[in-house]
Amino acid sequence: MKKLIFVFTLFLSIQLMAQTQKPETLVIIHTSMGDITAKLYNDTPQHRDNFIKLVKEGWYNGSPFHRVIKQFMIQGGGNKDGRQDPGYTVPAEIFPNHFHKKGALAAARMPDHVNVLKASSGSQFYIVEGQVVPPSTLQQFASRSGFSYTDDMKKAYETIGGTPHLDGAYTVFGEVVDGMDVIDKIAAVQTGAGDVPVVPVTMTIEILE
Repeated sequence: MKKLIFVFTLFLSIQLMAQTQKPETLVIIHTSMGDITAKLYNDTPQHRDNFIKLVKEGWYNGSPFHRVIKQFMIQGGGNKDGRQDPGYTVPAEIFPNHFHKKGALAAARMPDHVNVLKASSGSQFYIVEGQVVPPSTLQQFASRSGFSYTDDMKKAYETIGGTPHLDGAYTVFGEVVDGMDVIDKIAAVQTGAGDVPVVPVTMTIEILE
């Protein structure tokens, strides 16, 4: 029995190592205002694999950014035919090493009172623009949420900025590696009711093999 447990534990360890060492998937979000390149984290595999599946199915082809708030985030993920999600959720994969710095790629979700497990929408995502956060404000967020910020996180928030009040509440499953200026361009567009861009900003997503 002990030998069986050892073999099973060894198998799990090998699988975990393989997952960790796997190259991160890169995607290009082609928008009507320029391209954004992002990497998908391997330690959020359910979100990564679901995102890749939707991209390959063409879910995001012609999809609009339907909620844009300057110095906060740009959100999209609905199908171009008007469906907001594919009808399922993805279990939360919230880890303290992934945080809402500028360029963070995260999953949108329903609020806590109807979603206590913080499950993510099947397709809705947002990219953080945010703003620079002074140390005193970051400390206030940490005191309220109990989220512990490393020196690298503090430096990121104090230099490039982000939205730290979302940390620990939403799954961050990737980050932008190129195209930060495009995020700023989209975040600055004129919006109307419901933070919807007056002139539609659409996307098509491609996986870099």
